[in-house]
Amino acid sequence: FYRASVPEQLSYEDAEEQAQILADAKALKERAVMYAHPELPVVSKDPTATARNYYERASAPEQLSYEEAEEQARVLADAKAL
Repeated sequence: FYRASVPEQLSYEDAEEQAQILADAKALKERAVMYAHPELPVVSKDPTATARNYYERASAPEQLSYEEAEEQARVLADAKAL
């Protein structure tokens, strides 16, 4: 194993660091492609990504808390009494 033609062995830490650098480079390249080509479709592996939330959607009427509803009723009663 001391021949000149044998490739140099990486230590475990160096191999881990190299794998992390390659993973980061791959992720960066994917993000660059997403940024450069917005016309490409978005792929999602989450089945709930297209689910609707009927309780917190923008078009849902705003719900008043119990205290806010009591305050509103008191203010309206005071205004009616005037």
